[in-house]
Amino acid sequence: MLILEIVLGLIIGLLLGLLGGGGSILTVPALVYVLGQPAQAAVTASLVIVGSSSAFGATMRRGSGSLNLAVALLFGLSGMAAAYVTANLAANIPSAVLMLMFALLMLVVGGMMIAGRHMERDEAPRSQPVKVVAVGAGVGTLTGVLGVGGGFLIVPALVMWVGLPMAQAVGTSLIVIAMNSAAGLAGHLGGASLDWALIGTFALAGFAGTYVGTRLNARLGADALRKGFAVFVIALALILLVDNLGRLAV
Repeated sequence: MLILEIVLGLIIGLLLGLLGGGGSILTVPALVYVLGQPAQAAVTASLVIVGSSSAFGATMRRGSGSLNLAVALLFGLSGMAAAYVTANLAANIPSAVLMLMFALLMLVVGGMMIAGRHMERDEAPRSQPVKVVAVGAGVGTLTGVLGVGGGFLIVPALVMWVGLPMAQAVGTSLIVIAMNSAAGLAGHLGGASLDWALIGTFALAGFAGTYVGTRLNARLGADALRKGFAVFVIALALILLVDNLGRLAV
């Protein structure tokens, strides 16, 4: 089981380093379906694991020109407020419904990622603080309810709606994920009992994966990686839909 936890943590960290997101969309299903954690506990644990790995990845990118701190702070602060306010909503949602919501969100995002060739921008964005705050609050709401750090949503949002170039959106996303995850965690603490040994193993393995992913990011084709990951996300979403629709039908 320890080896499995390490492998899963490495994969999650690798995705964060390569794509600036994707870790949380795998963390919750992995904790629930592979390691047998209750859905609410998995939501909280995912915020710790993904948030810490994202903070580590953002630190690695400091000084590389791939971070837009002003956008990250506006986007992240509005997201933190929304995540904190909505965090307790998950406790009132049945586990099967929570996972169905997660799966539907994965399908939408997978489609967005496959169409990613239309997202790339080359120019620096004009200052649009109101738009940045509004989009950040929307992503933060999803973070609080579903326990997702939101990188798989933040990167498309930063490119399509805020206007950041893709390379800058990936790095900036890591800062926002860490901020949103911290706020969501504050709202969830005191709820489900957590397995801190499991979380620690995941997080340490995630740091190693994030390190490797960040180093590979500049060398591999981000477009091909994003589309390949999108196919995996959609396949996983379909599995979750079938499983949880069956549970609701019982």
